[in-house]
Amino acid sequence: MNFMIVLGAFGIGAYLLQIAFGMKQIKHFNETYQQLRKKGKVAIGRRAGKFKAGTIVMFAVSREGEIIESVKMQGVTVMAKFKQMPQFNGQFITSLVLDHELVQQENKLMRQAIVNAREIYIRVEEGNYVEEKPVSPFVLAKIQANLFKEKIQIKLKRGV
Repeated sequence: MNFMIVLGAFGIGAYLLQIAFGMKQIKHFNETYQQLRKKGKVAIGRRAGKFKAGTIVMFAVSREGEIIESVKMQGVTVMAKFKQMPQFNGQFITSLVLDHELVQQENKLMRQAIVNAREIYIRVEEGNYVEEKPVSPFVLAKIQANLFKEKIQIKLKRGV
């Protein structure tokens, strides 16, 4: 009985720490975003990591499309922080394609996040960007279960 109480307290403590560190990371993100926003438009690219490090890049961009400042956050834990990427400063965001020399020097997830930032920037500038709503694994499981249930009902109606 005591073991279960200790285990439960440990689990609740770990959960509360996760929430606290997550809130701290969100605060850091917002502060960094606001600093970049003061310099110009901000292009944000992301590549979610399910079992690998998640990656976020942000570019402060001038009206002409030149990158003024660039930062990245990459990590598996909530302890990840934004780091400067000065090599991208002075580049034009529209030139950051997969075969760009500077983009090629980054790891795969970082390359995908950079290209994502470029694509979103271009779509926003053209006026045809619609934000995608993230879908949780639970919602996906519910959708799959409903589809499976509908398939069974259709088969039962057909008598198969």
